[in-house]
This record gives sequence, C-alpha cells and structure tokens, in this order.
Amino acid sequence: MTTAVLASLLLPLAMPLLASRAPRHLSPTATLWALTATTVVTAGGFLLSLGVLTLAGLLRLRFFAVLGELVRPLHTLPDPLVPAASAGAAALLTAAAWTTVRTALRQLRDVRAARAAVAGHPAAGDLHVIDSPHPDAYALPGGSGRVVVTTAMIRCLDAAERDVLLAHERAHVSGRHHYFLVAADLAASCHPALRTARTAVRLAAERAADEAAATAVGDRRLTARAIARAALAAHDRAGRSAVLPAATAGPVPQRVTALLAGPREGRRGLAVCAALLLAVCAATSAAASATGLAVLHRDVETAQGETGR
Repeated sequence: MTTAVLASLLLPLAMPLLASRAPRHLSPTATLWALTATTVVTAGGFLLSLGVLTLAGLLRLRFFAVLGELVRPLHTLPDPLVPAASAGAAALLTAAAWTTVRTALRQLRDVRAARAAVAGHPAAGDLHVIDSPHPDAYALPGGSGRVVVTTAMIRCLDAAERDVLLAHERAHVSGRHHYFLVAADLAASCHPALRTARTAVRLAAERAADEAAATAVGDRRLTARAIARAALAAHDRAGRSAVLPAATAGPVPQRVTALLAGPREGRRGLAVCAALLLAVCAATSAAASATGLAVLHRDVETAQGETGR
C-alpha cells in the first residue's frame, strides 16, 4: 500500500510540467478537456490517498479499533511510519478540505454577485446590457447562460469588434467553459502544484473562445484587434472571478499573438503523446489511490477476523 499511496501523493508534482507542455501540442479545446480531467482526477487521487493514510492511523487507536470491530492488529503500514504518516496526512487533508470549502463558497458568492448585477437590466435574448461607466464583458453561467456587457464597453468598440466580443462570450456559454473553470479552481485548492494547471485551463478556455470567435466572424486580425482593445479598455477589471470567463481575461498578448499567427498546424504524433501523458498521469493517480484503498480494506477485513470465513 505504501508504494501506491506514495505514487498518488507525488503525482501532482508532475502537473506543472505537463500543464506547460500540453498546450503546445494540443488544440485549445483538447487542452481544456484533457487538462481539466487530469487535474481533477489527480487532485481526487491525492485526497483519497490522504484519507487512506489518515484512516490507517486512526484504526491503530484503541477507540477507533473498537468502532471498527478489529480483533487483530492492523498492519497496513510499517509500525514506525504510522504516527508520522497519519498525523501528516490528517493535517494535509484538513487543510485541503478547508481550502476547497472556502474556494467553493467564494465561487458561489461571485456568481451570485454577478447575477444580482444583471437583475433588472434589459435583455435581448441571451444578451444583458448594463449601464455602467466601467468597460466590461463576461459570460454568466446558470440556466442556458447569458452574455453581459456594459455600455462603456460597447462605446469602446466599433460594430465589427462588438460582434467579435459577443461571439467570444457566446462561445464560452455554448462550450460550458465555466464548468471547466470551477473544476480546475477547486482541484487547485487541494494542492499548490495544481495551480499551474488551473492557469493553463483558464488560458485554454479563452483560447478556445478566441478561435470560435475568429471562425464566427471569419477574420483573425479583426478578432485579435477586438480582444486587445477590449482588454485595454477593461484593464481595471483584471480581478474578475476565476469562474466567470471573459474575453479580457488571461494573458491577452499571448492570445493575440496566437490569433495573428493563424491556426497552428501541430504534429499529430506530438499531440497524441501529450494526450497520452495526461491520460497516463490521471490513470496512474486513480489506480494508485484505488489500490491503496483496496489494500486498506483487505487489511481491515483481516484485522476483523473475517478472512477465511
């Protein structure tokens, strides 16, 4: 069990490298799906392994051994490792749970505040226009999704650029990008090494919407100009919630450069390798943590005297 649990605990440390390499070879949409799934599974495996270590230590205590109906000593971990490993795992699990709950509450608060901001404002289909002196635009999750834009932002852009902006935000809505952002944000709260992956997921969501907008308007240079002008106008809104995708979010110069460079003709072999690396990381994390849990379950049954009945 020790090897399996240790592997699951160490795998998040590989995510910064994978998160920086994968987008170079995968399309934005493929990066969004693959990286989000890998980040969530890796975070889940990390938490499950911490739970296994914590439970293994608790069942060595007399009170929990009685509750678990153990009639024999539990020998899941070598005796010298039990106190330190279990105490450390319990502390990390508590910290991760607390951070995750705080992150979830912050996300909920941000979405509620954004919904309250559009309440009572006129809507034209999925578009809500807010009378505000601050240039801003973002995709609002909930229901069928809505696009929010302020009058100040509308005045900052010409008609063609506004079409790009709305196409970008509608791509966020149709792609349900807020689900990816929420999942990556929660996963990153479990382990510091996953924060790089969260950043890469946010960039992938914006790049996917950029490409969708460029396809919708049929002009990549216009799309790049509109994104740049909107970002410059909304520079004071850079602190927007991580779960509200917006055309002005993320590293805008990098996104503009990618749009001007044209569609990337990546090597299929490298793309497959990047996808496989992410899949292997996720599968290894899931398998290692599941193995640790299975071994603990077997050892508990043995300690309960159930083996061989």
